Amino acid sequence: MSVGEDEWARDRAGFAQDGRPAPGPLAQQFADLTRTLLDVTPTVGGVLKLVVGAAAEIVPDADLVSVTLRDPQGRFHTPLETDRAAAQLDRVQYEHGEGPCVEAARPDGPAIAWSGDLGGDPRWPSFGPAAARHGYHSVLATALLPDARPPRLSGALNIYSRKPGAFDAGAIDVALLLATHASLALAHTEAVASAELEAANLRRAIDSRDVIGQAKGILMQRRGITADEAFDVLRRTSQDLNVKLADVAKALATRHTEMDLPASEA
Repeated sequence: MSVGEDEWARDRAGFAQDGRPAPGPLAQQFADLTRTLLDVTPTVGGVLKLVVGAAAEIVPDADLVSVTLRDPQGRFHTPLETDRAAAQLDRVQYEHGEGPCVEAARPDGPAIAWSGDLGGDPRWPSFGPAAARHGYHSVLATALLPDARPPRLSGALNIYSRKPGAFDAGAIDVALLLATHASLALAHTEAVASAELEAANLRRAIDSRDVIGQAKGILMQRRGITADEAFDVLRRTSQDLNVKLADVAKALATRHTEMDLPASEA
């Protein structure tokens, strides 16, 4: 066998040129999804949109896809779906407090909730028949856990099919992998957002401290008072005008030649 034929044979057998198994189309799709989730989508909405789109494309027999999110107060909502019908099916579950989306979205719920015969499933006597009447006979919901810290947010990736008995073991594995990717990406996104918020709050705190120091210095120099007395003037003015102390200090620091503050009563 020639070198070229040998390489062709390896490719046909599913091996790369270095002898390792070559990634299949599904593995490549997940690799691409992972890079995109972590590198390109800094928002929760962006993460959910990518995962919903991937589920609709990758999971066999997926006709509708949606996401359920549960807030710390236990309220459910659907922020994203591929079709309004998915949101309507989700809403039936929220209103009746039953169904795979509700179960998988609870913090203590199962990793998956599945049915291939919604019309005859005794677990969901209200939701199941309603879904079947709308022409959807199978459902698969996998848990999303974007945040393990209090207040713990949770959710589910929901996939509906018109086909009875849809979603075999392979489809369930794919949905679980998608949910895992989504959970990790959401956690990453929230961590980045929290870090940015913390940094912004710190910058504001530092800026406020600096401008308060400047305002105190102006009052101390202008009136010959101590630092504590200058701060008391700022504090009382803030209370009297119902304006944040930092805003009073900023006004005085930037317009100190135009304005003065009431004297301290101390």
